[in-house]
Amino acid sequence: MSMAPYIPRVAAIHDLSGYGRNSLSVVIPILSTMGCQAVALPTAVLSTHTGGFEDYAFEDLTGFMKKAIDHWMKLDIRFHCVYSGFLGSPAQVELVSDFIMRQREHKPLVVVDPVLADDGKLYATMDMDMVAGMKYLISRADVVTPNLTEASLLLGKSYKADLGEETLKEWLVSLADMGPETVVITSAPISGKGKDISVAAYNRQSGHFWRAPCVYIPANYPGAGDVFTSVLTGSLLQGDSLPVALDRGVQFVTQAIRASYGFDYPRRDGVLLERVLGSLNGPVFLGSYEWLDEREV
Repeated sequence: MSMAPYIPRVAAIHDLSGYGRNSLSVVIPILSTMGCQAVALPTAVLSTHTGGFEDYAFEDLTGFMKKAIDHWMKLDIRFHCVYSGFLGSPAQVELVSDFIMRQREHKPLVVVDPVLADDGKLYATMDMDMVAGMKYLISRADVVTPNLTEASLLLGKSYKADLGEETLKEWLVSLADMGPETVVITSAPISGKGKDISVAAYNRQSGHFWRAPCVYIPANYPGAGDVFTSVLTGSLLQGDSLPVALDRGVQFVTQAIRASYGFDYPRRDGVLLERVLGSLNGPVFLGSYEWLDEREV
């Protein structure tokens, strides 16, 4: 008797915007393209995403989340990965934390993107209670992917856009000491490289630091962080190492931005994901990631 192919099952806990390319609108196609089953648990539904749109319709789904989780547990649905992004309230943080613990016996990969802030300030829907909630949630994660602003909030540090390499390493280690084995900080500066930024990572078990540089492109697309973390997650579930997963995430986001940049359309619509999605099934070309000094352990 032939066995069915193994498909990693991911509980994708994010908001769903009807228009715009972010959150579940990019998480589901990316994970599916990378051979994973994306099981959506929407935290809210919106008519559009919040980046650049006004007067959008918004519906909180906290009550639905609880019912959905209870139903999944009754059905004994087991997840290979729990991947959370935008959460709308401390009550949702508590629901996700409880769900992670209820799945722990199945040893899922837990990825938390602590959506809180960017460019040195909290998002309009966030407050310090949510920061406290995210501090608690990342303690239950295996992999966390804050941007530089979110990292500063989680650590109670002052935001610095020009963070030096040694301080960046200290932040990575401090975040790992809060619980997660792997910490990835996006939008991290590179000393002496002008506007170029990078994705920096640290694995507590190995003591290794990694970095994947990103060439600066003068455009800002909402949802690019969701795209990166989704590719990172899919790559790890495919069995790739951390530096390879970093590399694939950065390369794909860069490719998506370059494919989009030449077209005349509103940046708030997000990257033209449809033009590059198929490349996730192509050969993996590596070469951009860098190994930083190993931590003394």
